[in-house]
Amino acid sequence: MRALITGATSGIGKAMACQLAQAGCQLVLTGRNETILQQLQKNLPVQVEILPLDLSKPEAPYQLFDFCKDKPIDLLINNAGYGIFGRFSETDLQAEMDMLAVNIRALHILTKLFLRQFQKQKHGKILNVASSAGFLTGPLLSSYYASKNYVVRLSLAIAEELRRQNSPVTISILCPGPVDTNFNRRAGVTFSVPPMSSQQVAAYALKKTMQGKLLIIPGIGIKLSLFGARFVPHALLSAVTYEIQKNKLK
Repeated sequence: MRALITGATSGIGKAMACQLAQAGCQLVLTGRNETILQQLQKNLPVQVEILPLDLSKPEAPYQLFDFCKDKPIDLLINNAGYGIFGRFSETDLQAEMDMLAVNIRALHILTKLFLRQFQKQKHGKILNVASSAGFLTGPLLSSYYASKNYVVRLSLAIAEELRRQNSPVTISILCPGPVDTNFNRRAGVTFSVPPMSSQQVAAYALKKTMQGKLLIIPGIGIKLSLFGARFVPHALLSAVTYEIQKNKLK
């Protein structure tokens, strides 16, 4: 078995790489930090191929797919993604465009290209890393929340298409709450509630992905919160989310 992981140099992506390697899975890893990729390649106990890439660049997703053409992939993990904190009128436009290129465009391209490949080879699994934010509206992290809504809705639609085709290919969506990763540091905020560890989330996500589960939500607290959010008016939910996000500001 061989897995491709984007955003593999930290957080959930790195934890998944280490756990899959311990299970004997060969890996193709990509991320922006070449030094960390080289360390993983050296230290993990399986064959690891690396391709340093910035997925915000227009050509990068296609370069990654081409890199894998002679390396049959069984599991695609679209993990790369980040957020930008601030009022929508004040955040930097180009920084947001780069973020959306990673969170949406690159994920969309890789999902489509590898899905076609998986359908041809009649097997394969896709894990798209979204967030509990993918079910909510997020003032002060508006573009990030919107991007994760896209990931959730796109993946749910693909899953239904696959179901109706009786396809052996599966797609899963990881929707964690706060996780102790580099996300908050990059976004410029602090945690407002205790986070889960990336190792916990990675282990749970991989187990459920292998079982073919569609929606993967680690932690009973987040499950209950998202269930309860269904019954709250959007305006009230947005106001509550604003207060939560506001408290994250450093």
